[in-house]
This record gives sequence, C-alpha cells and structure tokens, in this order.
Amino acid sequence: MNFKNLMVIKALVCFAFGILLLAIPDRLLSIFGATLSAGGMFTAREYGAALFGNLFLCWFAKNAAESDARKAIILALFVYDLIGFIVTTITVISGVLNALGWLIVFVYLFFTLGFGYFLVKPPAVKSA
Repeated sequence: MNFKNLMVIKALVCFAFGILLLAIPDRLLSIFGATLSAGGMFTAREYGAALFGNLFLCWFAKNAAESDARKAIILALFVYDLIGFIVTTITVISGVLNALGWLIVFVYLFFTLGFGYFLVKPPAVKSA
C-alpha cells in the first residue's frame, strides 16, 4: 500500500466515525456495548470533532512529498493510532466494550502498522 492510499483510507474512516460520533454518539457506542452519560455524550462529540481534524489532515496531506513535514505527520498519526490501539484493547479486555470492540482495535492496529511502516521505510531514492 502506498502513502496516498493509506491517507485516503484514514480520511474515510475518520469521516464515517466522525459524523456518527457528532450526530448519534449514544447509538454508535451502544453497538459496541457502551452507555453514555451526558458527559460521555460531550466527550464522544468532542472526539468526533477531533476525527474531522484528522480527516482534513489526511485528505490534504495525501499527496505530500517526502519531507520533514510529512515525517512529522506520519509520526503524529502513528502515535495517535498506537495510543488508540492500546486504550481500546484495554477497554475491550476490561469489558467496557463488547466483542465488537475488537473491530475498533483492528482499525487502530491497521493504521498503527501502516504509519509505522512509513515511519521506518527508507526514503525513495531519486534518480538523476
């Protein structure tokens, strides 16, 4: 998979979850076995807003050439997805989310591995 495809997939996932978390966070999270208080609704909607930030970052940076800025974007998204993977794994194991929560873990793992690959991948050699 190339960088552009990874960024487009990430943008689409952020759009799907972002819009649902902004519009119907209680219904979305009930699918995964979670219930939300008023504070949880606020936090879920704030997370939906953050996903829209990731959406725009990924969409507009999808064609970024190799540079320090691109490396910083990759590092930031790698750390974000790694933390999401760890937190969601713990949340599923502890029983806060049901077995469908493993789907969210898988999504975070996919992006952690994807951005991790681009983090360690040597830069492309430009031919003369």
